[in-house]
This record gives sequence, C-alpha cells and structure tokens, in this order.
Amino acid sequence: MKMFKTLIILLTLSNGSLTAQWQSDVRLTNNPAYSSTSENNSGCIAASGNVVHVVWYDYRDGNYEIYYKRSIDGGVSFQADTRLTNNTASSFSPSVSVSGLVVHIVWNDRRDGNYEIYYKRSTDAGISWGADTRLTNNSAHSQFSSVAVSGSVVHVVWREMDDIYYKLSIDGGVSFGTDTRLTNNLAGSNGPSVSVSGSAVHVVWYDSRDGNFEIYYKRSIDGGTSWGADTRLTNNSFLSTKVSVSVSGSVLNVTWVDERDSYKEIYYKRSTDGGTSWEADTRLTIHTGTSSASDPSVSVSGSVVHVVWHDDRDGNTEIYYKSSSDGGVSFGADTRLTNNSAGSYYSFVSVSGSVVHVVWQEQRDGNEEIYYKRNPTGSQIPLTLNFTAFIEGFYNPVTNSMISDTVRVYLKNVSFPFNNIDSSKGLLSSSGTGNFLFTNAMNGVNYYLTVKHRNSIETWSSDPIIFVSGNSSYTFIALQSMAYGNNQIQIDSSPLRFGVYSGDVNQDGAIDLTDAGMINNDVFLFASGYLNTDLNSDGVVDLDDGVFTDNNSYNFVTRITP
Repeated sequence: MKMFKTLIILLTLSNGSLTAQWQSDVRLTNNPAYSSTSENNSGCIAASGNVVHVVWYDYRDGNYEIYYKRSIDGGVSFQADTRLTNNTASSFSPSVSVSGLVVHIVWNDRRDGNYEIYYKRSTDAGISWGADTRLTNNSAHSQFSSVAVSGSVVHVVWREMDDIYYKLSIDGGVSFGTDTRLTNNLAGSNGPSVSVSGSAVHVVWYDSRDGNFEIYYKRSIDGGTSWGADTRLTNNSFLSTKVSVSVSGSVLNVTWVDERDSYKEIYYKRSTDGGTSWEADTRLTIHTGTSSASDPSVSVSGSVVHVVWHDDRDGNTEIYYKSSSDGGVSFGADTRLTNNSAGSYYSFVSVSGSVVHVVWQEQRDGNEEIYYKRNPTGSQIPLTLNFTAFIEGFYNPVTNSMISDTVRVYLKNVSFPFNNIDSSKGLLSSSGTGNFLFTNAMNGVNYYLTVKHRNSIETWSSDPIIFVSGNSSYTFIALQSMAYGNNQIQIDSSPLRFGVYSGDVNQDGAIDLTDAGMINNDVFLFASGYLNTDLNSDGVVDLDDGVFTDNNSYNFVTRITP
C-alpha cells in the first residue's frame, strides 16, 4: 500500500492586490442632460458604515446644480436623487466627506457673479439638509474645493486666484473661521486635496514655482491652527499634476499624474511618520505608444490602499483600479473596472469596513451619466492558514520528503450543502508546506477544509477550522483521523506520516478501473511530461503509476464528506 503525503498550508499575508470580486456597474443617474463628477482633488463619494453618499452636478434643470444620492445598504441599492442647490447660476464640482451621521459637502457656485465656495451639511445621514453657507467672499474666483472631516472638525481647502486657501470649522459646520492662505508664491497653485487624521491635517497640491508643475505638501499638527513649511514631493523636469491624498494614522498616501516617462503615468508616494519624511516615488502604471492615465483618486483603510484612475490603453478611456494590502509597500496588478465603447472618466474611491466603493461618469448611454461599482470584500486583509500535506505517490519514505506540486485548498460552509466560500491555489514544498491566501473568508467563522490535487482523492478535514486574528492552522500528516472519515493512507512509519490517496486521475471522487484504464493507455503510448496519469511524478507514465490505482481501487477508496 503506497504512502501518502501530509499537507500543511500556511496562508500568509499577501503584498499584492486583493482578489475579491467586483460586482456589476450600477447606473445612478438617468436623464438626457449632462451629469458629471468633479476634479480628482475632490471626493464625490464617502461611506460610513452601510451608508454610501454620492455627489455630482448635472444640467437637467437648465443650469448646473449639485445633486446627491445615498445607499443605506452598503451600495446594494440607491435611493432617489436629491437636488441640493436651487439658483439661476451654475454650481459645479462638489466634494463630500462624512463623520458618523453628519455629511459635509462643498462646491463652487456662481450665484454671486463670480465663483465662490459654498457649504451644506446633513445631520441625519442625508435624509434632510441645512441651508447653503457661503464660505468665501471676494472678487477673485474661488474654485476646486476639497473637504475632510474628523469628528466635529471640518477642514476645507480650495484654489483662489493662484494660491491655496484653507478654512476650519470646530463645531461640525455650524460656523467657520477666517481664511488661511497656505501658499504664497508668484507661480500658479492648483488642485488642492485634503485629508485628516485626528489633529493632523494634510494638504497636497501642484504648482509651477519651480518652472514646471511639481507636487507640494503642507501639514498642520494642531488641527489647522498653524501650518508648517511647504514640502516639495516631486523633482523632475516634467509635469506632475492631478494629486490626491489619503491618510490612515501616521501613514500618508499620495497619488498623482506624472509625465517623466514620456506618457502620463500614475505615481504614488507615502510617508510613514505623518509627513515628516517621504519615501521614493513608485510608478503604478506603465503605458506604451500614445496611451496615458489621469486623475487618480486614493483611499486607505487600515493597511489597505486603493487607487482608481481613468486610462485609455484600451483604445477608449476606462476606469482602472489597483490596491496594496501592505500599506503601500507593494501593489498588485491593474484591474479594469469598466468595459464599454464609450469613455469613462473622473473616478473616486471610498472604503467602509471591507467594502470598496467607486463612482465615475461615462458616456455609454449617449450622454454623460454617473455610475457606481463596489467590491464587498475588497478591503479585507487576506487570512493566513498554516496547512501541511503530502501526496501519496509523490512521497519518498527514504528521504522523508515529497516532490513539490500545486494543490488547491477550499474553505467550505459547515452546513449542508457545504458550499464553497473561498479557495486558494499554491505550491506545496518538499516538506509539504505551502502558502495560501483567502480574501473572502472571515475571522471567527467555522469552515471545513478541503484539499484537491490533480491526481489525488479530494480530502476533507475531520473538524472545521477557524481564523483568529487573521490566522489558522491545520495538518493532515500526524494522524489518520485528521482527514474526515480517516480517509488517508500511512506513507511512512519513521516518522509516522499519513497522506492523501493518489489515483483519482479523472477527478470524479473515486479511484477505480476508469483511472487505471487512463494510466494503461498512457503506458501503451509511452507518455511523458507533466501528466495527471504520472502518479509518482517521475515524468514518465509506466507500471509504477498503475500500482497506486490498483491498490486504492481494490480498497474502494472514494471521497468521504460530511
């Protein structure tokens, strides 16, 4: 009787992107007029708990007005549009931020003859809204506002003429203090973006004081009362623009558009000490030809960083997404979020719990409309499972090791019909260990563990496993009873080891004459290579492989499940 191998799976935290599923696009507006989100320095979506807040401006009323829409079930469904402005002038480029039940919105408005910054809030999560508050009052244009909130402290930045200005409310938007001028140079400053963590307020923008546009940063560590010096974040002879910032604790995340590579690319930079020092630039996109990327938006939740932007690499402009699960140390592959022949632009991302929310504008309906997409587990840190296994035919009792090969591990519901919850494919080493990532599983929930290999019998854990603080462990090798129904074979006596039965070549859940026939056929053909019929993984299908199916079919080895 052939010996099997022990399977240990170590699920470790990935440094790449998270792999949960994006759901279908949802159309949020439906009228023949133009609907638009804002410049990337603003934020047109903000989530708190299960309530998602979306703002935009559109022309359905004969002039541009600010509109609002919300979901109270985490983006599964959305309520009707709410018109927030009502005047004969135009209102543009809203930005939204939320703290608990209080929703804060700022925008540009021409009701006073020139562009001014206006503010509005809801104290009941968007059910009702207070009156408009004019935040600026001068003859110069005030535009491109961005808002961030921490508790009852509201922070607003905007561009006025060619400088960046700031304003503060310490009573949740009931009243605002005086304007603070953040820049003071002869060059133009534009596109401010603000983010806040406790009493630390962080502002980024781009300006041309150095002869071309570069990214700059400024912070306040006392809630906006006083401000430090400007910090130049980029330094190259090409344009750096369209900047966005998001902070989690002391870790700042900044994205922007950079032309140093001949094409417009998305770049990223972070500070891990609250803005005191900065790491090197990281290039997030790579384009060829005339394609380019623009208008990134960044949002962070814990150690997971999310970036969206629009990109014309596919011949038309689409929305793309990228994430880092290690706080910006490394990023996974690009994910294309839209796929239609029309253009998709000006995307924004927000995170609440494990759910990632994205909103953008696009033309698939013949005119510009607002669209939304979500990933229900996109901000969940992958769970780590420590798991060990050997495969019967691949194990050598002389060397006490196995030939390395891939397996897939499934997490299943513990109740009938035992549906698959998540799966991960990984390589088992010669010692039977492997690294497997699970992004749809949750801490504190019981799962049966199932391991499948290309020519072995599907084997279940005898008991459910549970993840605690992102980690769990399970080993099949030490006891036959670690497999459900004792469905393992002894493969070594010193040390005592058990392994998964080899021989289910056609993966039908039984080792029988059908599997033996497939091996015999390949023996007759002198088949070689990486084949399911090569049960001992020596690269050749021969009579040695047939021994496994003969022994295991004689013993009526089949899959055993709860």
